[in-house]
Amino acid sequence: MASGGARVTARVLLIDDDERLAALLREYLGAAGFEVGVAADAGSGLERLARERFDALLLDVMLPDGDGFELCRRIRSSSDVPILMLTARGEETDRVVGLELGADDYLPKPFSPRELLARLRAVLRRRQPGAAPAERAPLRFGRLEIDREARVVRVDGEERPLTSHQFALLEALAASAGRVLSRDVLMDRVRGHGVDAFDRSIDVHVSRIRAAIEDDPRRPRRILTVRGVGYLFARRQDEDA
Repeated sequence: MASGGARVTARVLLIDDDERLAALLREYLGAAGFEVGVAADAGSGLERLARERFDALLLDVMLPDGDGFELCRRIRSSSDVPILMLTARGEETDRVVGLELGADDYLPKPFSPRELLARLRAVLRRRQPGAAPAERAPLRFGRLEIDREARVVRVDGEERPLTSHQFALLEALAASAGRVLSRDVLMDRVRGHGVDAFDRSIDVHVSRIRAAIEDDPRRPRRILTVRGVGYLFARRQDEDA
């Protein structure tokens, strides 16, 4: 239960064997209205996910009975629950691997509980259709449809899988079709706060989005790279558009 009598607004599962961190997050996130469940290893985490509903998942990379990256891959194969990766290893390679496997965000330890809360709220906001109806109308570009209300992407009527973070990025690009957006502008729009302009996670997500929506990801027609600047979402993408 959320501590201090706060109204529960979301349920979060922490899969991490660090007992001190678990106690800290239960108290801090509980005071902010989150109910925090804890699983100390991959096996018990999967069991809880199978029998309970959670709004987001905080997943440690180094678990006593397995690799958090592999667990992320297994979860993402059957669920689109938002996943934030936590790790004491801060190498860029780890961050890229986690994002490629479908994680929505990545936070190296040690981290500020306040920053974790901000990122958690940002991930959950991207799942809530809070805009006015006109602003939620589907975006269509030739054979591509971005259904902002259902948060579904279709090409030729066929759904293409994207994580919540990737959908938010695609939506941000498409909403500014014809304009070049820098990486730091995109990170700010998606996360809700500024991020280092050298952060490569944008490139990872764009690569994954292209794999889902482009006919040939190596020769993209929808999301174009503007070298040294950022990305441009093309207004006209199909010959018949």
